Amino acid sequence: MSSSSGQPQFRYTQTPSKVLHLRNLPWECTEEELVELCNPFGKIINTKSNVGANRNQAFVEFADLNQAISMVSYYASSSEPAQVRGKTVYIQYSNRQEITNNKSSGDVAGNVLLVTIEGVEAGDVSIDVIHLVFSAFGFVHKIATFEKAAGFQALIQYSDAETASNARNALDGRSIPRYLLPEHVTSCHLRISFSAHTDLNIKFQSHRSRDYTNPYLPVNPSAIEGTLQPTLGPDGRKKEPESNVLLASIENMQYAVTVDVLHKVFSTFGTVQKIAIFEKNGGMQALIQYPDVATAAVAKESLEGHCIYEGGYCT
Repeated sequence: MSSSSGQPQFRYTQTPSKVLHLRNLPWECTEEELVELCNPFGKIINTKSNVGANRNQAFVEFADLNQAISMVSYYASSSEPAQVRGKTVYIQYSNRQEITNNKSSGDVAGNVLLVTIEGVEAGDVSIDVIHLVFSAFGFVHKIATFEKAAGFQALIQYSDAETASNARNALDGRSIPRYLLPEHVTSCHLRISFSAHTDLNIKFQSHRSRDYTNPYLPVNPSAIEGTLQPTLGPDGRKKEPESNVLLASIENMQYAVTVDVLHKVFSTFGTVQKIAIFEKNGGMQALIQYPDVATAAVAKESLEGHCIYEGGYCT
């Protein structure tokens, strides 16, 4: 059925419909561009864009069936293909007779938002900035970020659909405030829909994911700036790269060790910027961040094997 030139322009076997299915659109094709393409043939009463796995398809609904037929007939017989931004667009009748927007998952209000952050790379917008922006509308329970073909995305979980709707209505199409972005980012738009998720499964706190409802969730060591994944030395054993972040394991825990206690102990050697405590394999561990590697190295040398309390407790 398809010719050597790629996809067929038009399937003749289809039942005409006032809804046309457009394929091979440029990525992020806007509603305005669709209307501009179809307007010469009649009145457009509804569109649904960015559909399909690659978000490069759309549906356009004409007011009248004959208008849709005239567009399909025109391009079926024209030597010039339909084009948007220089890309050839394939047009066929849809097997649906009308566009129903309210049935797509992105329009059914839920408590989790799917946010696409346009114009940025994954490292440009930190999870803390996303949290700050979305917390303005209510308590954010969880955030998960990821990179997909569509760009840098985040799932943001609120307690209920009403809060999520308020955030979506206020922020969809808006930009993250300029002062929260790195200098090289020129524009950054939020495109927000509802996700089908209701409860995100966050396994640990990291620079990619957060659960603000569970302070006891373990911290992924790579989540704190400056920690590097260990490399192997020539003998095949882990060779620890020097870092401004120390990982302390505390043994023989006879007394509670709090962030304050650790802060007091580690501040002896320099400014402590951040501390994270978590349990691992039944023992307690902490990450301590200094401003530079040199300070961390001195603290490590001095405190390795040191007991916080006399009598060998909390080594």
